[in-house]
Amino acid sequence: MGPKLLILFVIGDILGTGIYATTGDVAGKVGGALWLPFAIGFAVALLTAASYVELVGKYPKAAGAALYTQKAFKVPFLTFVVAFMVMCSGLSSASAAARAFSGDYLGEFTDAVPPTLIAILFILALAAINLRGVAESVKANVVLTLVEVSGLAVILAIGAYAVFSGEGEPSRLTQIETGGTGYALLTGVLGATALGFFAFVGFEDSVNMAEETKNPARNFPRAIFIGVGVTGTIYVLVALISSLLVDSGTLSGSSGPLLEVVKAGGVDFPPKLFALIALFAVTNSALINIMMASRLCYGMANERILPPTMGKVLSGRRTPWVGIVFVSALAIGLVSTGEIEGLGDTTSFLLLCVFAVVNIAVLVLRRDPVDHHHFRTPTALPVLGALTSLILASPLADRGSDVYVRAGILLLIGIGLWVLNKVVMTAREKSAADAS
Repeated sequence: MGPKLLILFVIGDILGTGIYATTGDVAGKVGGALWLPFAIGFAVALLTAASYVELVGKYPKAAGAALYTQKAFKVPFLTFVVAFMVMCSGLSSASAAARAFSGDYLGEFTDAVPPTLIAILFILALAAINLRGVAESVKANVVLTLVEVSGLAVILAIGAYAVFSGEGEPSRLTQIETGGTGYALLTGVLGATALGFFAFVGFEDSVNMAEETKNPARNFPRAIFIGVGVTGTIYVLVALISSLLVDSGTLSGSSGPLLEVVKAGGVDFPPKLFALIALFAVTNSALINIMMASRLCYGMANERILPPTMGKVLSGRRTPWVGIVFVSALAIGLVSTGEIEGLGDTTSFLLLCVFAVVNIAVLVLRRDPVDHHHFRTPTALPVLGALTSLILASPLADRGSDVYVRAGILLLIGIGLWVLNKVVMTAREKSAADAS
C-alpha cells in the first residue's frame, strides 16, 4: 500500500458512526458549544496518534496495542487484557452503530419495527455477512470512505450556505450548558469530550496494515497525522455548523442529529438521501468493527490465549465461525443494555484505557533501540497523552455508572475465558506428561 491509499485508509477507519450519531448526545451534555469537546478530543487523539506513529515505525508488525504492551511490560495477562479491551471496543462500537441504524435515520423510511429489535436484527445480519466472508480490499475501503465523506461534505456545504446567507444563530456557539459552574462545568465538558472522543477512534486500527505498507517508518507518520488532522478538522466544522443551525435541545433529542441539520439548512437536499448515506456510513463502521473483533478473537485462540475452540473455522469459507458467534452474542447483549450515548461512551472508555497503556509503553520502549530510522515523538506528548487518556477515562468525565458496569462485565467474561483456557491447557500438558 502506498502513502495516498494509506491516508485514505486511515480516514476511512476514523469516519463513521461517531460523528453521524453522537453529535446530539454531546450537545445534550455541553450545550451550544458542542464544537469544544470535539476540539479537545481532536487534541487528545493527536497526542496518542503520535505514540502510535513512533511505535508502528519502530515495530512495523500487525498486532498493534497488544504487541506494544507485550514488548514494553512482558506481562502476558496485561497483554491479554489490552487485546480483549480492543476487541470489546469494536463490539461496543458496532452496537452503538446498530442503535444509530435503528434510530431517526431509518425513521425517514419506516418506524413500524421497534428500534431494539431492528438493532438486534442488524447485528445478526452483520454476523451472517461475516460468516459468509468479506474480502474487503483497500481500494473498496477507499470507495466506502468517499461515500461517508460525501455526507459530511453535504453538511459543510449547508454550513457555508448558512454563513454566506446570514442564517443560523452564532450566539449559540459560546453557550456552555452543563448545569453549573466550577466542578460541574469541568466534569460536564470532560464528559462531553469523552463521548465525543468516540468519533475519533479508528486510527489505532490502521497500524495493523503495517506489514502491507511500503516503507511504514516513512509513510505512517504522514498518513496518521494527515488522517487524524483531516477528520478532526471536519468534525469541528460539522459541530460548529450543527450548533449554528440547530439548538442543542433539538440535537440532543435526535438519534440522527445531522439529519436535523440538513432539514434546518435552507438547502433543498433530500433528507431521505442524506439518511441513506448515514445508514451506509454506520453499517460500514459496524461491519468493520465486528469483523475486527471476530478476527482478534480468532487470533487470540490461535495463540492459545483464549480457548482453542474459538479458533474453529468453517471448512468451506475459512471464516472463524465460533469467534463470530461469540462476538455477535456479546454485541446483541450490548445492544440490549443501552442507547447510542452509553455504548459510544463504553467504546471511548475501553480505548482510553488502552491508549493510556500505549502512551506509557512508548516511554518504556525508549530503552529498546532498533537499528532503523523511525519517527520519535517529543517525550512530552506521550506523557500528556497518558494523562489526558486517564483523566477522560476517570469518573471526572461524569459518565453514567452503566458504562463502568458494562465494561467491567465484558472484562470479567474475558478473564473468565482466560482462566478457563489456563486450566484446560495445564490439564492437557499434565495429561501429555503423564502419558509420556
